[in-house]
Amino acid sequence: MREFILKNGIKACIKQNKNTPRVALTLNISINEEEYHAGEYSLMNRLLLKGTTNYSSEELATVLDENAIELITEMKSDYLRFRFTCLNEDFEKALSLMSDIILNSTFEEFDKEVGKLKGELMAELDSAKVKVSDLFSKTIYKDHFYGHSYTKILEEVDKITKEEVINSYKKILQTGRKSLALVGDIEEKGLLEKYLGILPKATENNSDITEPNKLKKDYAEIIKEDANQAQILQGWRVGTIGDKEYPVLMLLNIILGASGLSSRLFLELREKKGLAYTVRTSYEAHLKSAVFSIYIGTEPGNIQTSIEGFKEEIEKIKTIPVGEEELHNAKNNLIGKQQFLSETNSQQANIMAYYSIMGKSFDYRNTVIEQIKQVTSEDIQACANKYFTDDYVLAIIKP
Repeated sequence: MREFILKNGIKACIKQNKNTPRVALTLNISINEEEYHAGEYSLMNRLLLKGTTNYSSEELATVLDENAIELITEMKSDYLRFRFTCLNEDFEKALSLMSDIILNSTFEEFDKEVGKLKGELMAELDSAKVKVSDLFSKTIYKDHFYGHSYTKILEEVDKITKEEVINSYKKILQTGRKSLALVGDIEEKGLLEKYLGILPKATENNSDITEPNKLKKDYAEIIKEDANQAQILQGWRVGTIGDKEYPVLMLLNIILGASGLSSRLFLELREKKGLAYTVRTSYEAHLKSAVFSIYIGTEPGNIQTSIEGFKEEIEKIKTIPVGEEELHNAKNNLIGKQQFLSETNSQQANIMAYYSIMGKSFDYRNTVIEQIKQVTSEDIQACANKYFTDDYVLAIIKP
């Protein structure tokens, strides 16, 4: 793995994987300011592939298809991601197209994309599971950029103008930190300079996105008359990437609910008590905050029993040390997942660029794996007691 900085300050890394026919590149640009209206950045992302000054939307789609280039843009909470995979021999073509999209997008079809976005979000919100996630997000991140949920976007999307989107994109491009990772059987620093070294100079400006207000216990509920199940989400704000508890929280997630059939919540609430078909935990990290949550879909009559079940399992993890075998199995499960999710060139490029844009080294995943190996039962217990307090959000959708 070779790290270097392009002439415009972009942090770059090339990892050579010999004898692989397809090459992958990921470029991340940090978001340093919160969007003015909810949905502004989502619209921006949708419009980036709707044509450039050199290609119409149809022409761009055709040239990508003809050259078997998979080029995607994705808007995350803390950064904008451009990435592609292509055959090794088409690398320069893919790189030139990415550069053209970044520098010359025309943001055509604005009104059409607004309509499509609204329709897609309303269709998604027909699902009670999506609806409870939406309710949970905007409650746990109330009055914060991270809480711009589907319903929040629908409230504000008609206030967004094309000029607002274009100006916000220019600001991201001009002021954002930039990190790229290239993975494959290729060594092309010169081409990176030619096509990406011409982007606006990368900065080291700190993010102006504020930290969310301190969480206080909150409850949110929606009555959905046609729901045949109750959906419950309970969550806490916890440490994020770079905090000393980061690997511990990843393990807590595996132990409690992210390891499928062997997780505690699955065994206790589904297998033993028959409360639900699906019960799981999730750990979602942003730059300025993170959330640990528990989800269950259950019969409406089991709502209180399910909440009590959450409480019992949280109390156990806080008061009873995790056994050596369970901890060992959780570590193996988590490390196995980490390795599974970095098998392809595309996955490796994504994870390397992700950690870099979040302020860590390109190979931070290796650091995390080593930290996971060192976590003790005492670390698990201390972390659970630190974060699983009475200051949580409980969101429920029920008929």
